[in-house]
Amino acid sequence: MPTRRAYRYVDLVMAMFVTVLLLSNIASSAKLVDLGISLFGLRLAFDGGTLLFPLAYIFGDILTEVYGYARSRKVIWTGFAAAGLMSLTFWFLARLPGDPAWGAFVYEKMAGAMAGSSPPADPVLFGQSAYDAILGGVSTGAIIVASLAAYWAGEFSNSFVLAKMKVLTEGRWLWTRTIGSTLVGEGVDTTLFVLIATLLRVFPWSIALSLIVANYIFKVAIEVLFTPLTYAIVNTLKRKEAEDYFDRDTDFNPFKLEL
Repeated sequence: MPTRRAYRYVDLVMAMFVTVLLLSNIASSAKLVDLGISLFGLRLAFDGGTLLFPLAYIFGDILTEVYGYARSRKVIWTGFAAAGLMSLTFWFLARLPGDPAWGAFVYEKMAGAMAGSSPPADPVLFGQSAYDAILGGVSTGAIIVASLAAYWAGEFSNSFVLAKMKVLTEGRWLWTRTIGSTLVGEGVDTTLFVLIATLLRVFPWSIALSLIVANYIFKVAIEVLFTPLTYAIVNTLKRKEAEDYFDRDTDFNPFKLEL
C-alpha cells in the first residue's frame, strides 16, 4: 500500500461527520415525527434523528471516495468512541442528584404547556422526569446498544461497498456508488437500530415496520437529493488534496486501525 500523506481537509470532514452523528443520536430519542403520510396503508413515522443522520453517510461517502477506506475506517471508529462517550456522559448525569431550584425552574419553563397544573410536590423528581423524557433515551442502555451497533454495522457496510464499487467501475459513475452504498448501509443501519431498540422496548412493535420503512425511504431520498452537492464536494476535495484513492490493495478488516 502506498505511504499515506497528510491532508488539509480530512480533519474538517471528520469533525462534521462526528457532529452530525452526535446530534442525530440526541434527536432520535427526543421525538418521533409523523407528517401524516402513508404508503400502502403504512403510516410513515420516523425518529427526529432521521432528519440529520443521512448527512453522516454523505460525509462517509466523501471520506471513502477521496481518501480511501482506511482513512474512513479511522473516522468511523472516532465517531463510535464519541457517541459512546456522549451516551456515558448523559447516563452518568442522569444518576447525579438534582437541585430543587433546577426542578422548579424546569416547571416554570413548562408551565405554559401545562395550564391549570399544580406546582410539583417534588421539584427534583419533576426535573428528573423532564430530563429523562428528552435525554434519557440517549443515556439508556437500550438506545446505546441499538444506536452503536447499527451505526458500526451500517457505516462499515457503506464504506466497504463504496470502496469496492469504485474499483469495479474504475472511478466512473460516482452516483452509482454513493447511492448504491447508501442502499446497503442505510438498510443495515435502519433495520438493526429499530429491531434492537424494539426488542429492548424502546419502541412498540406496532410501529417497528413503519419506522424501518419510513426511515429507510427518507434516508435514501436525502442521499439522492444531495447527490449534486456530494459531486461538488468530492470534486473540490480531489482537486485541492490532489488525491483520488483507489482501495485496490486495502485490508478491509474493520478492526484494523492503522492507515
